[in-house]
Amino acid sequence: MSYDFDLFVIGGGSGGIATARRAAEYGAKVGVAEYSKLGGTCVNRGCIPKKLMVYASHFPELFTDAEGYGWSAVNSQLDWPKMIASIDNELLRLNGIYQTMLDKSKVEVIPARAKFIDNHTLQVGERTVTADKILIAVGGYPFRPEIPGIEHALISDEMFYLPTQPKKIVILGAGYIGCEFACIMNGLGTEVTQIIRPELILRSFDSDIRSAVQEGMIRHGVNIINNAQDLSIEKTDNGVSVTVITKDGKQTVLADAISLAALGRKPNTANLGLENVNVKTHEGAILVDASSQTNVENIYAVGDCTDEIQLTPVAVNEGRAFADTVFGNKPRVMNYADIPTAVFTTPEAATVGLTEEEAREMHGDNIKIYRSNFRPMYYVLPNKQDRTLMKLVVDSKTDRILGAHMVGDHAAEIIQGVAIAVKMGAKKADFDATVGIHPSSAEEFVTMR
Repeated sequence: MSYDFDLFVIGGGSGGIATARRAAEYGAKVGVAEYSKLGGTCVNRGCIPKKLMVYASHFPELFTDAEGYGWSAVNSQLDWPKMIASIDNELLRLNGIYQTMLDKSKVEVIPARAKFIDNHTLQVGERTVTADKILIAVGGYPFRPEIPGIEHALISDEMFYLPTQPKKIVILGAGYIGCEFACIMNGLGTEVTQIIRPELILRSFDSDIRSAVQEGMIRHGVNIINNAQDLSIEKTDNGVSVTVITKDGKQTVLADAISLAALGRKPNTANLGLENVNVKTHEGAILVDASSQTNVENIYAVGDCTDEIQLTPVAVNEGRAFADTVFGNKPRVMNYADIPTAVFTTPEAATVGLTEEEAREMHGDNIKIYRSNFRPMYYVLPNKQDRTLMKLVVDSKTDRILGAHMVGDHAAEIIQGVAIAVKMGAKKADFDATVGIHPSSAEEFVTMR
C-alpha cells in the first residue's frame, strides 16, 4: 500500500525532531506535526530557558565572592525584563535552527495538531495524511493537583513569561523542578518559601544527596517548610496567601501576588485519538516495549509521553534507536542503566548509577561506601562555608562502581565524565589507579579511601 509518508511524527520536541532527522538520513520520507514552537518543552519551557536563568542567578554571589579575592564591591541590579527578553531571543534563534535542520533533512513540518483516525491515518489540522509508521512524541505537561485555591497558582511553564520579578514567592513541590526554581528565584533576589510534603527534597535521589542539597539551599536563604500534610491557597488583596499544616502546626505565608505549583508532569496524550487505534496507556502514559513499540504494530512512542524515564537525552536516544532499527537496518534498543542526571540547584547535584539505598536492596551487605565532604579551595578566600559532597557506591565482591554522586560546583560537568567510566563497568581500583588533577575538586573521585 502507498502512504503519504514512511514515517509521521506527532510532536516537534527533542525526541520527535531527533527521530525525524535520523529516519530521513536513511532515505525515509518523513513528516512532523507540531502545533506550537519547534523544540518542545526542553527548548521553549524547560531545560534551556531554565539553565539560562540558573546562570543569571549565580552572579550576585560571584560579585560578593570577588571581594574575598581583592576586587572592589559591585553594586548591580537585575533588569528582569531585559533578562526575560534576552532568553526569549535565544529561544527564537533555537526555534529557527530546528526549522533549518528539518528543512535540510527534507522533513515536512505541518504546524497543526494531529489526531488518529485509524492505524495509518491522521487528521493534521485541515489535512488528512497517511503513514506507514507513526511515532508519538508529544511529551508531558505540568498539572495542577487538587488543592483548594490551586487556580491562583502558576504552573512552572509560566515562570518564563512573568513581566515583573515577584518580591516574594511560594513554591510547592519537592521535585527537581520546584527545587531548581526555588534556587533560581532566591539567587535573583526574590524571597522564597518552598513547601514540601516529605522531610527531604528530591525523593528518588541518594539520601546523602538529598540532605546535602537541602542543607545548602537553606544556607543560601531558601525557607523550606517540610512535612506539609495539608495546604490551601487563597487570593487576598495583598497577594496570595498559602496556609500549610505540618506536624508542628499551621503556618500562613503571604506571597507577592504569585505562587508557583511545581508538582510534577503528566503525559500529554489527551485528544490524540488513541481510542481510535486502541493504543494501550496507563494513567495517560503510552505503554511501549524495549523497541518503543506500542501494542499496535506500526505505532511507536518515545519520550515523556511514555512510561519510561523522563529526560530529554533519553527521548533523543530512544528516537534514534527506533530510527536506526526500523529505517537504518541497525537494530538496537535504548539501555536505561546508568543514565546520568543533574539537578541545577544551588548547590548543584548530579548522579549516575545506583543510590546507596538501591544498591543495598539489590546487593545486601556487599556494599562499600566512599565519601568525601570538604570545603572547596574557591570558598576559602571569600570565607564562605559552602561544601562539596562526593560519594561512590561500590560492590565489595566485584569492586565495580555501582553509583557515583556529587553535590557542589560543576557537579553536572564532573559526573558526565565519571558516567562514562561507570557505564563501562569501572572498578574502584581503576579510579584509584587514575592520577588526579591537582588542585581540583574532581580529583576527590580518584583519591577516596
